[in-house]
Amino acid sequence: MKLLAFLRTVCVPPILSKKTGPLQCRLFQPDYVPRDPMSKRKNYKYPAVYDPYGPKPPPLEKIVQLAERIASLPLEERLQIHPTLAFRLSLPKIVPVSVEGIDLGPQGGSAGSPKTEEKKAEKTAFDVKLEKFDAASKIKVIKEVRTFTSLGLKEAKDLVEKAPVLLKQGVPKEEANEIIEKLKAIGGVAVME
Repeated sequence: MKLLAFLRTVCVPPILSKKTGPLQCRLFQPDYVPRDPMSKRKNYKYPAVYDPYGPKPPPLEKIVQLAERIASLPLEERLQIHPTLAFRLSLPKIVPVSVEGIDLGPQGGSAGSPKTEEKKAEKTAFDVKLEKFDAASKIKVIKEVRTFTSLGLKEAKDLVEKAPVLLKQGVPKEEANEIIEKLKAIGGVAVME
């Protein structure tokens, strides 16, 4: 009992003895080797970049020769290497991913070229959008919207009250201009997109 009390005071401070108990002392652990207080600390040299696989051996001589032979081939023959190796090694075919409809931003590269081609191509179908209208001419605008759409009175009223809203899609330029002029004459503001 006295030995246990002595070990408690030596190994574990009295404050911690209630929480941890006497067996938390480092002396009781089997791998403990007391350090010589006069010895110097070891300074370990850490590499600037950690490589978990260690240093890589230089490539074999036949690999270097093969790389030199491939580099000396003309461009047409170098382009045939990948399909031939893919067939020979039974690699899966690379399926191109469609990015149509996805905005890739400025880093998109090839995705930016179709957009410029679309802008150069002349639009044939336009959308008519009602931007706003005068409150006094609301009934006239609803009647006019009913004439060029196949909506009932309630649907046309709900559509007009949601302004700005798309009224008609995919109409030719002449028809879109007629609709815009009619709405402008009765107090509505419509645009062609």
